[in-house]
Amino acid sequence: MSTPSASSNRIVLAVVASTFFVGFGGGVIFPILPNLGEVLGISAFMVGLILSANRFTRLVANAPAGVLVDRIGTRKPFVAGLAIEGVATFMYVVAILSPMPEFWFMVARILWGIGSALVFATAYTITADVSEADSRGTSMGIVRAGITFGFPAGLVLGGVVSDVWGNVEAFVLAASFAGLASVIAYLIVPETHVEEEQTSVKPWDVDVSVPALTIGLVNFGLYFAYIGVLFSTLVLLLDARAISIFGLDAQGSSGMLMGLTVLAGAVFTLGGGYLSDSVGARVPVMIGFLITSCVGFAILAFGSSFEVLVLACLLIGAGQGGVGGPLTALLADLTPEERVGRAMGTNNVLGDVGGGLGPLVSLPLVDVVGFEIIYGVSAVVPMLAGVVLLVGIYSHTGRLSPTISESVS
Repeated sequence: MSTPSASSNRIVLAVVASTFFVGFGGGVIFPILPNLGEVLGISAFMVGLILSANRFTRLVANAPAGVLVDRIGTRKPFVAGLAIEGVATFMYVVAILSPMPEFWFMVARILWGIGSALVFATAYTITADVSEADSRGTSMGIVRAGITFGFPAGLVLGGVVSDVWGNVEAFVLAASFAGLASVIAYLIVPETHVEEEQTSVKPWDVDVSVPALTIGLVNFGLYFAYIGVLFSTLVLLLDARAISIFGLDAQGSSGMLMGLTVLAGAVFTLGGGYLSDSVGARVPVMIGFLITSCVGFAILAFGSSFEVLVLACLLIGAGQGGVGGPLTALLADLTPEERVGRAMGTNNVLGDVGGGLGPLVSLPLVDVVGFEIIYGVSAVVPMLAGVVLLVGIYSHTGRLSPTISESVS
């Protein structure tokens, strides 16, 4: 396994720092809005729509973002995306103080979707550009961990700071960190993808290859169950089962649990990526972690104590995280360099379909069918994703588990 250069490490670490700090804005709203909605007079359906709005926006923005990266490069879209996310985070403050909170929360989440489409497409493309195939899983794991570490920090910030000091204070603090992310990126991250504008790349040239669609469908399943269902219903589960952590209310407790979940995900993102590099194959590692996620949701469906819920959330986080690094590395392995931006865009589109559908399906149905059925169905989703992965990779490579050297385009 080759060792990344000092220049490559510096770029990757700058991307990690930027995505970490801006990620606060993505997590801060989840522990606050489901309960705040009742106070502000926002219906459960509208809360679900607001939480999903960024992902539905990315459905439109992801593919153009990937095309833009292959056309003009990574630096400008990356810095611009971070700045847009910073503005969106500050608009949470505007929303909570406004007589029309639904409107401003919706605008903020739509802006967040545009910014994050640019950030996700560029962050993974930058990493693919500066990494070698036999260390790509580790590099992708580091960047994905940076992105996901920011999210739990935002969850904890949203749950704990809002509980102790107030909702406005939580949003202002998250917005300040998002501004710092833009500064870091502007000062450190160089252009990595193109030397001059590629006019041959057309705006409608979306990647619909077998690898992009296969990896994207796996991403769909992960985000549907993990971000879509778990994060939008956990605060309600704790309230319904009267479970408290360190004496915090449902908001604070769910923030802590979600933070723990994503922290486990970030740790295992690093481990999964490194493990796939070490064994020289991505697929077996991903299948193992998909099974782990399935077990976590099965436990969560019937957990009625603090200890059991912690175990379930750790398993779900580990499963989702362990798949993440090898997943994006495999997509980069199977995609020609000049199309990586578009492939990442396709992957992000399908992931956001899953993440967007999750709250819209789970929040209205949880009162009708109960938590057990919602989480039971979520346990099946990772197993279906594993089947899709095996079928797609076999149809493209002729093998169920190609080695890294066999996968590289």
